[in-house]
Amino acid sequence: MINISRSISINEDEIHLQFVRASGPGGQNVNKVATAVQLRFDVGNSPSLPGDVRVRLIRLAGRRITQDGILIIEARQFRTQERNREEAVRRLIELIRRAEEKPKPRKKTRPSLASKERRIEGKKQRGKIKKMRRTVPVVD
Repeated sequence: MINISRSISINEDEIHLQFVRASGPGGQNVNKVATAVQLRFDVGNSPSLPGDVRVRLIRLAGRRITQDGILIIEARQFRTQERNREEAVRRLIELIRRAEEKPKPRKKTRPSLASKERRIEGKKQRGKIKKMRRTVPVVD
């Protein structure tokens, strides 16, 4: 069981890990050992996630989520499977925690009368400057 917060915990059976070969550091070992991790988590069908968190997680995941609703996180930073696995799980937890935060509702605001007048006055000043730049036709 992976604890995300007080209200959310994910069963480890919902996370599928696949180890693949990684490019990068590792010397000759890089061609022989599959150290990179591909973590797959079915966001769309997960019973552990509340509906509002699921929707925000799908939006936050962006291009890391497939059309089937499966979140794919790749970790290939370290030379060992274990550290890459920990990194992938850590990123998943961080993403779910960010999705759990409810956005603040937007409050409608209106510009004050004084700010409207300042804006119009600035536009008038700018117009006068531009008008003075024009060439004055010479009358004979």
